[in-house]
Amino acid sequence: LLLLLLAPWGPRVSGEPRSARRRWPVPYRRFDFRPKTDPYCQARYTFCPTGSAIPLMKEEDVIEVYRLQAPVWEFKYGDLLGHLKIMHDAVGFKSSLTGKNYTMEWYELFQLGNCTFPHLRPGMDAPFWCNQGAACFYEGIDDAHWKANGTLVLVTTISGTMFNEMAQWVKYDNETGIYYETWTVQASPDKKSTVWFDSYECSKFILRTYQKLADLGAVFKKIQTNYTSIILFSGEPIYLGNETSIFGPQGNKTLAAAIRDFYNPFKPHQSVREFFVDLFKIIDRVILNHQFYLFYNLEYWFLPMKSPYLKIIYEEVPLPVGSKASFGV
Repeated sequence: LLLLLLAPWGPRVSGEPRSARRRWPVPYRRFDFRPKTDPYCQARYTFCPTGSAIPLMKEEDVIEVYRLQAPVWEFKYGDLLGHLKIMHDAVGFKSSLTGKNYTMEWYELFQLGNCTFPHLRPGMDAPFWCNQGAACFYEGIDDAHWKANGTLVLVTTISGTMFNEMAQWVKYDNETGIYYETWTVQASPDKKSTVWFDSYECSKFILRTYQKLADLGAVFKKIQTNYTSIILFSGEPIYLGNETSIFGPQGNKTLAAAIRDFYNPFKPHQSVREFFVDLFKIIDRVILNHQFYLFYNLEYWFLPMKSPYLKIIYEEVPLPVGSKASFGV
């Protein structure tokens, strides 16, 4: 299990200074270590149940690298979410020396809903977030899972040395990039529009991994590669503050109440009637009143929403070109 070490204290931010606040997109912050998870946060499906440590490959090994993609929750709903182009990405490896296959992916510890919206717990003023994401590495590639409704295709080959260097980078990336960010937020659907915030999810991990391999010398095949993004459309975001400045003893009670009120309809629902009542509330606030409160880098932002408000896209992102001497196909 590639969660590495879960530290017993909260993380210290290693991020941008406040003077850089208006630089867009807001840089994703990295942290010094991963905080211990709260027992309140529970996942319906166990994170990385068969995970293992990344093996040390022999330098002379030649390792095939595969692009893996399948609809989100394909194991339960088949191709249902694939029709909406809501896809999950991973990367596979095959050792020529041992013949063993491996899968590496990055996903939420407590499922997507908990990473996207908080819990409003009794007796707690601030929204409570169950949000962490991490890398998972395990032996084997489930061919049926990836081939049935998705993709399993060779994209490059690398040496054992390159694999081992990538493994060290994965350790760093996993220890410092600990929070899942669902939303990409941008000014308009135009491809050249300003991006206010970038997402940090499974596909971004795969893209970072590919880029690292390219920088190490891997040469990728010229094939089309598409990835899913969930985009919110907003005017320029307004910075509101962090948990202490908003919900603390000297906080802004009016703003605190507004944020809690906004997140309330996104709670888990016990009945169909509750769901539709809250759905109308969400439509009223996001579309009719152009409001959205975003939690990013442990800070709150107000998004003045605008049409088309939300869009799921499945766009091409080319495989990378590296900077070192090449190795591979």
